[in-house]
Amino acid sequence: MKGNAKIIDSLNSLLVGELTSMDQYFIHSRMYQDWGLNKLYERIDHEFDDEKGHASRIIERILFLEGTPDLSQRKGLNIGKDVPEMLEFALQLEYSIDKALKVAIKTCEDEQDYQTREILEGMLADTEEDHAYWLEQQLGLIKKIGLPNYLQSQMG
Repeated sequence: MKGNAKIIDSLNSLLVGELTSMDQYFIHSRMYQDWGLNKLYERIDHEFDDEKGHASRIIERILFLEGTPDLSQRKGLNIGKDVPEMLEFALQLEYSIDKALKVAIKTCEDEQDYQTREILEGMLADTEEDHAYWLEQQLGLIKKIGLPNYLQSQMG
């Protein structure tokens, strides 16, 4: 099905964010694993898989619309030096993806591509209700119980 160029461009723009977050979650998960923070490793490795799934859905949609997915682009990675910084960098990335998804959803509305909009709305819900919310919770826990207690809770 020949797709709208604006939609394909919008999807390729979203793909940059998903691939960037995938890379950032990947390195952070391995850092957590190396530090013995197994619960954080498992959760962030799960986030890596989620972002890979988002990227896959975007690629599949671009291909369906007879576009060419551009996997060569990435934003700069923000690799944290400690847990709070890593969580904060991940949260900022999720906020930027949230904003980009809303812009893309608006483009879908304007171009009357309701199927792509539906796909993106599912990704938006995942970004807001799972990824960003969980990161906000973790940063809140660090403030409430202190970093040493938080880190101890993540070793299990």
